[in-house]
Amino acid sequence: MNVPNSICFKMFLLCCILLSTKTINAQSKFTINGYISDKTSGERIQSANITLKNGIGTSSNNYGFYSITLPTQADSIELTFNYVGYNPFSVTIAANANLKLDVLLERLKRFDEVVVTSSNKSDLSNKTQMSSVTLSGAAIKQIPALLGEADVLKAIQMLPGVQGGNEGSSGIYVRGGGPDQNLILLDGVPVYNAAHLFGFFSIFNTDAVQNVEVIKGGFPARYGGRLSSVIDIRMKEGNKNKWQGEGGIGLLSSRFTLEGYLQKGKSSIMISGRRTYADVIFRPLIKAQSDGESSPSFFFYDLNAKANIYLGKKDQLYISSYFGKDNFYNKEKDTRSSYESGLDWGNATGMLRWNHEFNRKTFSNITLHYSKYRFNIQSSQEDKFVNNTSEIYQQQYFSSIEDVGAKIDFDWLPNPNHFVKIGSGIVLHQYQPGVFQSKSTGTVFNDTSIRRGTLINSSEIDTYIEDDWKISKRLKANIGIHFTSFHVDNESFTSLQPRLSVRYLLNPKMSIKASYAQMNQFIHLLNNSGVGLPNDLWVPVTKNVPPQLSKQWALGWAYNKNSAIEYSVEAFYKTMNNVIEYAEGASFLNTVNDWQERIEKGKGEAYGLELFVQKKKGKTTGMVGYTLSWTNRQFANLNAGQWFPYKFDRRHDFEIAINRELPRKAKNKRTELNINWVFNTGSATTLPVAVYKDNDNNVIEVYTNRNSFRLPAYHRLDVGIRFIKMKRNDKERIWVINIINAYNRLNTFFIYRDDVYDYTTGTSTARFKQVTLFPILPSISYQFKF
Repeated sequence: MNVPNSICFKMFLLCCILLSTKTINAQSKFTINGYISDKTSGERIQSANITLKNGIGTSSNNYGFYSITLPTQADSIELTFNYVGYNPFSVTIAANANLKLDVLLERLKRFDEVVVTSSNKSDLSNKTQMSSVTLSGAAIKQIPALLGEADVLKAIQMLPGVQGGNEGSSGIYVRGGGPDQNLILLDGVPVYNAAHLFGFFSIFNTDAVQNVEVIKGGFPARYGGRLSSVIDIRMKEGNKNKWQGEGGIGLLSSRFTLEGYLQKGKSSIMISGRRTYADVIFRPLIKAQSDGESSPSFFFYDLNAKANIYLGKKDQLYISSYFGKDNFYNKEKDTRSSYESGLDWGNATGMLRWNHEFNRKTFSNITLHYSKYRFNIQSSQEDKFVNNTSEIYQQQYFSSIEDVGAKIDFDWLPNPNHFVKIGSGIVLHQYQPGVFQSKSTGTVFNDTSIRRGTLINSSEIDTYIEDDWKISKRLKANIGIHFTSFHVDNESFTSLQPRLSVRYLLNPKMSIKASYAQMNQFIHLLNNSGVGLPNDLWVPVTKNVPPQLSKQWALGWAYNKNSAIEYSVEAFYKTMNNVIEYAEGASFLNTVNDWQERIEKGKGEAYGLELFVQKKKGKTTGMVGYTLSWTNRQFANLNAGQWFPYKFDRRHDFEIAINRELPRKAKNKRTELNINWVFNTGSATTLPVAVYKDNDNNVIEVYTNRNSFRLPAYHRLDVGIRFIKMKRNDKERIWVINIINAYNRLNTFFIYRDDVYDYTTGTSTARFKQVTLFPILPSISYQFKF
């Protein structure tokens, strides 16, 4: 552990240097700094652009803080503050003295005509970051959703390079990676399972979401711990100026959000809750159909809360938390026996963050965070005998992962050519890789047995530094390095991960970009390939199971035709080492052997081309994406050691999402038409090529290469229409009608083999049958704001 301690000490010294930095040549330079906020709610605006007429500029950080240092001059200067969806704000100031300038940006009026004007400084082509898309909570709500429930991860699946899992699933597979290779952050806190309702919905309530940033490559040095993507979800802070609420009532669930001020203009709070009532609706129906012998119940809920507390002009405190749970329970009984079974899983997160402005150029965050994911299955059966005795059998399976962490981050803006980020953190992980308990009590059997995976504790230390460096008027680079030290079972693993992104402006509207990123992952996910249960087992690296490692190269082109339309093309190549899978025949319920004895270690590769067009302004908005890609895996003891297509290798993936404002009948009424269409090559699957019976009449299946067959191509059209009525005091009433799978495409969920018996010949023939999940599904929901 000498290496990480040495690096952390050096980072500490560098932080001290940054904090003590004073403006050099104070007589010839001055600094303007402050915060950019929403005029109505008071929420801080991240990534807003601050520019001068000569093209010099900067942007606000994740908490709205900005700083720009310029040479003093006799003439005054004009600063322009701009962010998508807001009216630009310009101010003229003297260029000879330091100035603290807080700016309030006003949102474009929802019912005003949007005038599209050209811009000298385009966002997509100008920024260094590539392979990144940001979606607002409002944009996510415009996408037609299953049963009217807008979903963050379903919206992300519409992006090129991002694929969903099975039909209806909220699983995310980014550039050939697995679901465990996505770093999903909720207000900076890792979330380990992001699914409700067996994967059909995500745990993120869109009413509580401010924005979502998805990074697929060219990762900045501040992120680490996963191979394939970063999904950074920021919750709303709450309205500092007034109390307001919003919610929705759908066929499956309802939600409600309330936000307002604790101290007007300074401190705020937001609380948001959601619950399904599937248990209330479906349980009586199922119970009636089963003559009262079956009584199932299923529901999920989640609760978000966040407080933003003003401590002073330079200090702000944030507190946020999330609680969510899914619960399935079923009880069956007859005259002689009764059977109860259930499963539940859930997440809990908590965060305490202190923002502090050290000086005009240096901003810091100190964060404490907590995260836990747990999964539990249990069953109980009681058999009654004629002699009034009974036997009870009970089984339970449990697994969990729990994190406690702390980190410190600094933003340092010495001048408009540099935006330096530096930080360090530590996370303590505790893994429970599986406990299986069985118990029987009665006159015949009386036994209790427990088989458990070993409780594992580990620590992870991260340190990073990065600089978004404007080298010249045309050339800009983000250069950084991320160091990680992971300690578990008296073993230490370290990695030094270089990161580089380069942007070169061909002209003010067009640029080419390139990036390289090395990522290490010190945690593995074991999950069965079957459908249904969220049976995820999170396990750490060991001396037998080394860390996962990826290297990704990307080359891209970006173009802004005007401030409304953005185009991008990206090619990528990624290698992955030390990925794992269950060995043939192994499962998560087998806890007799250690999990390390039930897996195979291998490698993977992914490469492809992505095209993306996004229109952000006007009566018609939306996005179009296309991905051409290949994804393969290789394991020494699977498929005879030969490369084979990954399960979610899909050659072609096409998505289109369009939002169109229809002609208005009244000034305070608006109708929006939302259309989504997706098409992708069918997933790879393994099927037998021959079936026969041996001499003992056992059915034998013959297989060739792994994943050598393809399911039929998947495509689906979703249509939605939103009837919006604006009332006084910004109140809104919205009726939403969605039609999922509008042309009733029977997409394949999975294929299975079935034997068809011919009574005439007395023989049976093996046939393959497909199972489909969703036919055409209409839904209606009601949404409101007050």
